[in-house]
Amino acid sequence: MSLQQREEVRLDTDRLEILYRQLGESGAENVVCRALEEIAARLAQAERDYRAAQFAQMRKNCRSLIAMADQVGMSLLARVAGDVTASIDAGDGIALAATFARLLRIADRSLCEIWDVAGSPM
Repeated sequence: MSLQQREEVRLDTDRLEILYRQLGESGAENVVCRALEEIAARLAQAERDYRAAQFAQMRKNCRSLIAMADQVGMSLLARVAGDVTASIDAGDGIALAATFARLLRIADRSLCEIWDVAGSPM
């Protein structure tokens, strides 16, 4: 028997709607696409930093994820990135392993979800 990890990811669609109202469809899609690319790049770098035990750099990447994720309505991703940085700050390797694994799962689901939402008319 294996442990199935299921956590529902919900985007803050109000945040996305505000972004679309403020910037227009083209501008908002541009911001969302750039944010998603940057989030994916920061996650990949954080994973490399984790494997190399470069925790100060990993913390820096996870801190930057918070603002980017928040900007495009990924509030759960932002919160979990904060949990990762708190685990690094506490020097708790077990908590870091667990929260970072959770961050990667949430990020995967969040990125899929935002592509679905961004692709539909606001």
